[in-house]
Amino acid sequence: MSRVIEVIGYPVYYSDARAKKLLHEDNDLKEGLIALLGEEIYQSGILNRVEMASRIFADPELRKSVNELIHPVVRSDFDQWSSLQKGSLVFNEAAILFETGAYKRMDLNALITCPVDLRVQRVMRRDNVSKKEVEARIAVQMTDEEKKPLADFVIINDEVQPLIGQVEKMIEDLKINLASQL
Repeated sequence: MSRVIEVIGYPVYYSDARAKKLLHEDNDLKEGLIALLGEEIYQSGILNRVEMASRIFADPELRKSVNELIHPVVRSDFDQWSSLQKGSLVFNEAAILFETGAYKRMDLNALITCPVDLRVQRVMRRDNVSKKEVEARIAVQMTDEEKKPLADFVIINDEVQPLIGQVEKMIEDLKINLASQL
């Protein structure tokens, strides 16, 4: 959906992609992760993402501590990025926006839903990971049913319902909402 929004002409901040970059660029973040996970979490200056994932998905407290390091840095990066954008609408794509509570900082929120089986297949393909690893990630996230009451828009990305029409409708509604606030 985010790519569709970009093609339509609106800026999108990709939280996960920026987080991956910040994990290598932000020295305070690197030092914090090393303090939590040990020197071996970076090999030749490169984060061992497989090792980190296996450890944080097995230990909820460790996952919470890692998230408490990463999320404020990403939020600050988003704020900086957002302040540089020219348009009246900017979008923040984030996998765990609701779980982290970051949705409360947004003016409006969209939830992208998809059947779990399809989601698992997509993540396996995208990240080259096993079904078991994807299911472990999903297990620590809120369900779509838990997120729906927190969302202002729900977009269904199930390869059946047309995605572009749903995104265009959401953007039109956003423009109307924005106009009514002026």
